[in-house]
Amino acid sequence: MSHVSHPGHEMPALLRGVSRSFYVSIRLLPAQLRQPVTVAYLLARATDTVADSVKLPAEDRRDKLESLVEAIEGRVPALDAAVGLSAFGALQDDPEERDLILALPECLHALEQLAPPDRADVRAVLRHITYGQAIDIQRFPEGAPVTALQTSAQLDEYTYLVAGCVGEFWTDLCYRHLPRFARLPKHEMRELGREYGMGLQLVNILRDAGADLAAGRCYFPADELAAAGLRPQDILAEPERLVRVWNRWQARAQRGLESGMRYADAVNSRRVRAASALPALIGARTLALLQSAGPLRLQRSVKVPRHEVRSMLARLAFTLAARAPLQALFGRARSAPGNA
Repeated sequence: MSHVSHPGHEMPALLRGVSRSFYVSIRLLPAQLRQPVTVAYLLARATDTVADSVKLPAEDRRDKLESLVEAIEGRVPALDAAVGLSAFGALQDDPEERDLILALPECLHALEQLAPPDRADVRAVLRHITYGQAIDIQRFPEGAPVTALQTSAQLDEYTYLVAGCVGEFWTDLCYRHLPRFARLPKHEMRELGREYGMGLQLVNILRDAGADLAAGRCYFPADELAAAGLRPQDILAEPERLVRVWNRWQARAQRGLESGMRYADAVNSRRVRAASALPALIGARTLALLQSAGPLRLQRSVKVPRHEVRSMLARLAFTLAARAPLQALFGRARSAPGNA
């Protein structure tokens, strides 16, 4: 079965391939947190790759996602699931995502090797994430005209299922493994973590809005678009009419990032504080760049340049993620693009 199993794949290399920024956050974590977070992230990225593969009909994607969920839950052998997905891996244009799909036996084996409480938490968070991904497949059928979510409640549900639950998962792990993890009680940290995760997902939705619309997916609620006199299929032709709806969700995303910075501020460990804050810093910078681009943000790719991310990391290291400098760095990230 050499075409399926790749013993040479290592978790850090896979992680770096599919997410350079989150790779840095995880590298900052203490060793006891690194493995469960890495395993959870890689499996979530694998299920996301399956759910988003436009080369397969929706029914096939649902079936493959369900097979992978069965393997994650331990109800079918990992190798059986990997064999079923090996041909799917070859369809991936992105070599890093192809490597991830082909390395699923190692990822699933790493899940089985986790301590039982960590393994249970990873499975629980992936249950939420894969349910959100399955809903997404159902809501956006291929070949249909641009389809929008119906209400803000549906968008809130989606952002919680695929990201808000991750903030709760991160919090539960940290309280289990780190004595005196935070200055706030666990229930407050879980709430901040949930809001933070949902805010980060909104940043992703705003950043990818143009590509999603071109693919027939609109995450802006149809009722809000209708109130602005706009149909989902008209957004790309008349992006300036989206501004009021866009600004509302950008403000929501910003509030989620602010919750993330309150979360980081409460963390006692400087390393974990830095790891917790870095996505908020990158997210804030992304929002600033999107705001600066105006309606053109739907026609161009907006991404924080690597040199800016390296500068953030240098400042985190120089200040040892002290609380006041960290908040100042967040303020700089939110400023006009030339001021980062």
